[in-house]
Amino acid sequence: MTACLFHPVHEDRAPSLPPFRARALAVLTGGGMLLALAGHSTAARADGLLEKAVGSPEGLTIKGEVRARAEGIDGQFRPRMATDDAMFSLKTTLQVEYDGGPWRIGGELWDARAYGEKSNSSAGTGEVDAMEMVQAYVGLDFGLGGGSKAQVTAGRFTMNLGSRRLVARQAFRNTTNAFTGVNFQWKGRGGDQLTLLWAMPQLRLPDDIEGIHDNSVKWDKETTGLQFFGGSLTKAGVLGGSLEIYGYGLAERDGADRPTRNRHIFTPGLRAFRAPKTGRFDYDVEGAYQFGRTRATTAPTDRTDLDVSAYFIHAEAGRTFAAGWKPRLSLDFDIASGDRSDGKTFNRFDTLFGARRFDFGPTGLFGAVGRFNTISGGARVEVKPDSKSDIMVMYRALWLDSATDSFSNTGVRDASGKSGSFGAHQIEARYRRTLIPEVLRVDTGVAYLAKGRFLERAPNAPQTGDTRYGYVDLYFDF
Repeated sequence: MTACLFHPVHEDRAPSLPPFRARALAVLTGGGMLLALAGHSTAARADGLLEKAVGSPEGLTIKGEVRARAEGIDGQFRPRMATDDAMFSLKTTLQVEYDGGPWRIGGELWDARAYGEKSNSSAGTGEVDAMEMVQAYVGLDFGLGGGSKAQVTAGRFTMNLGSRRLVARQAFRNTTNAFTGVNFQWKGRGGDQLTLLWAMPQLRLPDDIEGIHDNSVKWDKETTGLQFFGGSLTKAGVLGGSLEIYGYGLAERDGADRPTRNRHIFTPGLRAFRAPKTGRFDYDVEGAYQFGRTRATTAPTDRTDLDVSAYFIHAEAGRTFAAGWKPRLSLDFDIASGDRSDGKTFNRFDTLFGARRFDFGPTGLFGAVGRFNTISGGARVEVKPDSKSDIMVMYRALWLDSATDSFSNTGVRDASGKSGSFGAHQIEARYRRTLIPEVLRVDTGVAYLAKGRFLERAPNAPQTGDTRYGYVDLYFDF
């Protein structure tokens, strides 16, 4: 479906857990309720480690994952941040869902922590969100005739919408976006899809420097002062692929305890795409326009509402060849508007709740590029040496859309516009391999940012040389 609220479990075939680990699982998952559910069924099926630990009850799905990451950066591009930094982070998730047909009830615990970063590290709420219940929902599934299916989900949930550029459940980032509200999804037999939603985005906590460095446990909150709503419709079989149209609204209200830019914006967009497949061309073209009103800063003294006029475009064309390693070659182009210096309108595109790793490289301690004030073109090569591994290499050239706005996610700015508009060259490489199917896998990569004139000459640009970054991820699914 266009939106995925709960992600199905890998059916790991592994021995049952010993009794003491089964008891620990019962505590973690609210034991009494789950064990009571387990007593209603003894049906045999292929289950994962955790499901076997509670007796493999029919209708119960349990999925866990631990990801350990080591990463480091040198030649920092952000002003006032550590010139070089290293961090070890852990992400542990536990998802549980009971499907009684047609009703579902589920939840997910997400524990994201970081260790060893410097006191002036760039690590923030994207890296730390300790012991958070990001999902806690009830759902109803039903048919609508003609082979179509629908579901309604209410409560706390995560979402992937469309390309994930505007709304996503994070995969690379250590923490994720999550929402509290209602989501309706429909899927037709021919592949057509519809999503409608109203939700309050969860505000990740802690958001203070001390709390982040201490991995403090603080419950994320939602508020009617920040509301997200809209929908998307995807039509299959158009131009050899699919066509998606969407519109998302964001309504934000300033508060004494939470200063904001008081955003009231609407983002309509259109996407045409064809998935990669061996022996044929594929494409992904997406564009969105943003309008409404916002303030230029979060300062309490800033009471001026500016009209918003912003946009982003992504265009990608590729081909997968039938040669031994099944190479895919693609050309990519992205432009996302930056704010002009006239002070009459606000032109910086707001990426809402999107993910960016798949377009712009690793995030974490890196993450120089995002979807605002960026013009970028590049080429990508992907190969699969065997069924268990893949390799990707990509080059991008990066410019500023507005020479007077901050350059994408770097925080570097020249309000005079005299530092030019060429930002950098970026090269990245990634290698992923499955070590034990459905249990253990590794993901490792490097990135190099060769700073251009702007990142060398802007008034607040760190004089640290080019940026080098690397990471190693180890995933354990259970």
